[in-house]
Amino acid sequence: MTQLPEFTIGIEEEYLLVDAETFELAAAPDPLMAALTAALGDQVSTEFLNCQVEVGTGICATIAEARADLAQLRKTVAKLAADHGLRPVAASCHPFGDWKQQGRTDKPRYDQLDDDLGAVARRMLIGGMHVHVGLPDQDSRIALMNQLSYFLPHLLALSASSPFWQGRDTGLASYRMAVFDSMPRTGLPPRLRDWADWESRVQRLVGLGVIEDSSKIWWDLRPSGKFPTLETRICDVSPRLADTLTIAAVVQALTRMLWRRTRHGQPWRDADPIMVQENRWRAQRYGVSAGLIDSAADRIVPMPQLMDELLDLISEDMSALNSVAEASRIADIARSGTDADRQRALYQSAMDGGADTHDALCAVVRALADDFTAI
Repeated sequence: MTQLPEFTIGIEEEYLLVDAETFELAAAPDPLMAALTAALGDQVSTEFLNCQVEVGTGICATIAEARADLAQLRKTVAKLAADHGLRPVAASCHPFGDWKQQGRTDKPRYDQLDDDLGAVARRMLIGGMHVHVGLPDQDSRIALMNQLSYFLPHLLALSASSPFWQGRDTGLASYRMAVFDSMPRTGLPPRLRDWADWESRVQRLVGLGVIEDSSKIWWDLRPSGKFPTLETRICDVSPRLADTLTIAAVVQALTRMLWRRTRHGQPWRDADPIMVQENRWRAQRYGVSAGLIDSAADRIVPMPQLMDELLDLISEDMSALNSVAEASRIADIARSGTDADRQRALYQSAMDGGADTHDALCAVVRALADDFTAI
């Protein structure tokens, strides 16, 4: 770890498509996908269920570049979807959609997933956000994966956007995680020694015929199988672009901070996996409302205090990466609540105004669709 990486960044987001009038989930028609591909090329793709699309930015040097790229992607998806009477939503669960009523995209890759996973795959009516940070050195990717795992619950808590599932409040801030965890090879990554250790484990699974390649390892954090990056996968997708950029900026700055500490012989302390797992559950259940366990202090610390401490940790890195304005917003999220909190408030407001349950949930989806292209 002698040469400072550029810490380039890339963001992937998964969107749901809804009917512009009823706000029910709707399949992407072939002409829409053709128009999206013509406009965005390989920056857009289908997903397992045909009511979803995925976009990805290019390789961005700064959060400002990522903002411009992702804003254009969202704008284009919204514009072309509108031509077909559809609106995109960037939330990790549709508040009242039923997975059993959704069609599957017809592709060999998805046929294989269906054969391998059955109803577990068909139930994946969820969307996530993935943040790639460029790290050319392979062993650095593993060393920083081991350390960054400690902060994964913090990122999940900040991003939580999926309180409703099939018309009911689940009581969780991120129900997406409850759905996704039914997949194999998910959850927190194990501690690995180095790149050779990672490759040997992947090749063992490939050799047994369990997976075709490392893309079928769906941990919350993993070395990308396609790019020289460390890929953070734990986050819910954010309805608002500003929140996406805030979380991505924090991932980028955390990676730089951990690289810097490791270079100077001060890597982040080894965390008790049981405590990190418990924090993951607390983030999934409560978002930012109940705090996380501070392993060093051996106590539960409120999220506003944790976010203030985290900002102190990465202050040098935010400045170096020109992301102070974006990353600093985690303090506001910790104090004002997540998008899961906002969705619940919208639902309750509609109910208090005399709406029935379905209309109140439609009001939530309408607000999510309105947020999609907000800057």
